Amino acid sequence: MSIIQIDPNAPDFTRRHMNLADPRLGAQPINCTDDFFAPMARMLDPEPAVFIPGKYDTHGKWMDGWESRRKRVNGHDHIVVRLARRGVIHGVDIDTSHFTGNYPPAASLEGCDCEGDPVDSTSWTEVLPSVNLQGNSHHYHAVKNDKAYTHIRLHIYPDGGIARLRVYGQPKRDWASTSRSELIDLASIENGGYVVATNNQHFGLASNMLMPGRGVNMGDGWETRRRREPGNDWCVVALGQAGVIEKIEVDTCHFKGNYPDRCSLQAAFVQGGTETSLVTQSMFWPVLLPEQKLQMDLQHYFEKEIAKLGPISHVRYNMHPDGGTSRLRLWGKLA
Repeated sequence: MSIIQIDPNAPDFTRRHMNLADPRLGAQPINCTDDFFAPMARMLDPEPAVFIPGKYDTHGKWMDGWESRRKRVNGHDHIVVRLARRGVIHGVDIDTSHFTGNYPPAASLEGCDCEGDPVDSTSWTEVLPSVNLQGNSHHYHAVKNDKAYTHIRLHIYPDGGIARLRVYGQPKRDWASTSRSELIDLASIENGGYVVATNNQHFGLASNMLMPGRGVNMGDGWETRRRREPGNDWCVVALGQAGVIEKIEVDTCHFKGNYPDRCSLQAAFVQGGTETSLVTQSMFWPVLLPEQKLQMDLQHYFEKEIAKLGPISHVRYNMHPDGGTSRLRLWGKLA
């Protein structure tokens, strides 16, 4: 995986939440009505779409995405995707990059919540009503829906090509059946943790820190620009569930000449207010982890250094003064 380009015009939900349609986490296209020109799996590629002039295959011009043939009968095309995690969808990006004379004029999205893959009798719910599309463009749409889905169905009207589909949301975990004595990474994006706000993410998204596994390269982490003024860089994270933190990991994997000199964590159990107001509040939260010296390309573990604050719901991770962090893990027991 190379560095994922950050679209400066992308809305907050693309930076806060995981892509539930990410094949690296297990998302998979199940079926489609037609993918004559470009296979459906290509639409979920986590890398930005590319255009290669002069590249053709046996079906015609090679395109980086899912593309159906020109429809000569009534109806329209659709594709069904199994999401990587059952989750609540907060927004989508229907990306037609490099599709100019062959993009669909419109699209819509449905979701279902089912055991196994959907069948003909499966009930689908509208997630995004029909929207107009343009060629060679990102189409960001927020979703106001608190239902959890296991699959989505993208309809294109009537045919054409979609370069990439991103489905941003929060995984829905069954916390009621989770043992109160189990240590869980409450900040993990898989457990519903997400980034509320950050002061800078010039080279890498802060949400990368909450992803599963270790970072595969320097682009797979949170990295800020070089700070040329006093202060430090920070990121506010909402935990998937409130809990008591007993173990912390700060991983600087792949960050060698640009890792933070030190790090610290503040935390609080927050009730009321808005996510915007959390940024101001977070400056005054009590210290969960005092400043700790960091090293390059290393997993740092802290236990005895953690302050006993009781249950917390949010943390503010501080990098002193700037740099890159690959992963942040906050293991705790449910409150």
